[in-house]
Parts: sequence; structure tokens; C-alpha cells
Amino acid sequence: VQLQASGGGLVQAGGSLRLSCTVSGRTFSSTTLGWFRQAPGKEREFVAAIGSTGGTYYLDSVKGRFTISRDNAKTTVYLQMNSLKPEDTAVYYCAAKSGGIVSRARNYDYWGQGTQVTVSS
Repeated sequence: VQLQASGGGLVQAGGSLRLSCTVSGRTFSSTTLGWFRQAPGKEREFVAAIGSTGGTYYLDSVKGRFTISRDNAKTTVYLQMNSLKPEDTAVYYCAAKSGGIVSRARNYDYWGQGTQVTVSS
């Protein structure tokens, strides 16, 4: 199973970015997908997840600003990030697992390589 994340970059506070993660090597439609982030000196943090039926779950601090979605035909999961803040600066990782949505990183079996998001003030 391979996950390939892309879409990171440098943006000013208040701006937007859309991250993408393409998954190969497993049945995408039955997979739960998540986004996590890790800032320098901090632990990896759950951001959002989407289940096989489209249900979603978000970190409280990104609710209303971030939207996770999936395109089963393209085997891709997206994270639309709006109203970005400097505290959103981190390396963002996509991850995949079987079963339902959980927020613990250790429950995800497969991980992408990460993409850097930097929000300037």
C-alpha cells in the first residue's frame, strides 16, 4: 500500500491550500483515511478523518475551516484548508486504515511521506 501526499506550500495567514493524497494497493472504497500533522518539537496530531461511507471527524480547532473529502474513482483523499493560521504550520501526513474512524495515530496502518504547510503571519 502506498500513499502519496501533495499540495503543501507557503501561504499567508487567512489563505487556503488543498492537500491531496493518492492511495494505491488496497481497496480504496472500504478504507478509512485520515490527515495528521506534526509541528517541530510537537507530537503528531490528528486533524481529520473520513470513513468509507463518508462520515467525517475533525480536530476541534479546525472545524469550520478544514474539510476532508474523498473521491473513490480517483482513490484520492483531500484536505481543503481555509482561513489558515500560523499555528496550522506543520508537516501534514495522510494515513489509511481498515474499519471505522479513530483519531489515534497508532491505529492507522499505512502512512504517506508528509507535505509541508507553512503559514506566515
